[in-house]
Amino acid sequence: MYICKYSKKWVCLLVLTLVFMTRDFSLLWAGERETLRIVGSTTVLPIASRAAEQFKALKGGTFRITVNAGGSGVGVNSVAGRRADIGMISRELSDGERRRFRDSHLTLHQVARDGVVCAVSSEVYEGGVRALTKQQISDIYRGRLTNWQEVGGPDRRIVVVDKERHRGTRHVFMKYIFGNATARAPAARLVTGSNNEEQAKIAQSDGAIGMLSVAWLNEDVKGTGIREGDRVIEPTREHIVSGDFPMARSLVFLTVGEPKGLAREFIAFVLGPKGRRIIENSGYTPMPATTTAQVTTP
Repeated sequence: MYICKYSKKWVCLLVLTLVFMTRDFSLLWAGERETLRIVGSTTVLPIASRAAEQFKALKGGTFRITVNAGGSGVGVNSVAGRRADIGMISRELSDGERRRFRDSHLTLHQVARDGVVCAVSSEVYEGGVRALTKQQISDIYRGRLTNWQEVGGPDRRIVVVDKERHRGTRHVFMKYIFGNATARAPAARLVTGSNNEEQAKIAQSDGAIGMLSVAWLNEDVKGTGIREGDRVIEPTREHIVSGDFPMARSLVFLTVGEPKGLAREFIAFVLGPKGRRIIENSGYTPMPATTTAQVTTP
């Protein structure tokens, strides 16, 4: 009897241990599922980062949100590879991405409008270069124009700054200038990654030209207008929203299929009133309140 009673105690203890272990593993698994992973475009990064702070404070709870940059290409690949829940992209999906991820059911959620500008050092802008034609920009990036004096500016060598090829800002810029989103820039002396990095390189020079989102312009880095005949199209909010500015684009969240759980709630928050204020304060233009366009890859 004593041995039997002793054995029962150990059996009970073993059962209770297994119950608690199972409960603990369930909590850990639930904790993993309550992590919202956002990655991609540095252009969209300010929106997502600020929205993440407010969303978490508003919702409370123990979930985590991670927001990391890397570029639009990284955002697409991370979502398609299930390494992120939301991808931040600042360009259209390429034909190659549409083919490669045909079966991934990628869905685009338009969040804001932005303009990509030809950005120059403030010394160049103040020296007279307030607008450039598409041909002039093309000639500069090809190395056919090498001094700002050739386009009405100061007698100063042009320092051409390029971006990494997977960056969304570069895709929009190159598609307009060269008709090819992945075109080479033979005259480039520097290749940068994030908007922040390119902004710093242009500001540090007194003769640089690069490509930036309008939200990243400041006193040291100016955006030129685009000259078309006798008309100069400035990168204003009105021209960007209307589509008159030729390098306007949508800023997008990317998901696999229809978002669920935290991803769905977060996107709804960004598209709502509080999110729209965040978008405006980040220097971008919110999508119209009635716009909830989602485009699924074929």
